[in-house]
Amino acid sequence: MSAVLNNVQIRFLRGQAHDLKAWLQVGGKGITDALLAELDQTLEHHELVKIKIAAEDRDNRDAMIADLVKRSGAALVQRIGHTAILYRPNKEKPQIVLPRA
Repeated sequence: MSAVLNNVQIRFLRGQAHDLKAWLQVGGKGITDALLAELDQTLEHHELVKIKIAAEDRDNRDAMIADLVKRSGAALVQRIGHTAILYRPNKEKPQIVLPRA
């Protein structure tokens, strides 16, 4: 189940993610179990993750991003070109405090 964000929260998270480097890269093999495990661990630790998608076709990139969001339970904050930003709060100890809106 992905987190539901309002516009104020999305704007806040986009600002937080601006200086982040891409933690993960989806390559030619696509979305593997190892990538999903790494994404889950990274989201659990950092909550906000920037991911590079190496697919050239725009429809393929959109499908990969949608699949990552669905399978990770994260919310899509932003997608620009080959880069996607995902957010999922830590279940036990959230680090990022979202504005209420």
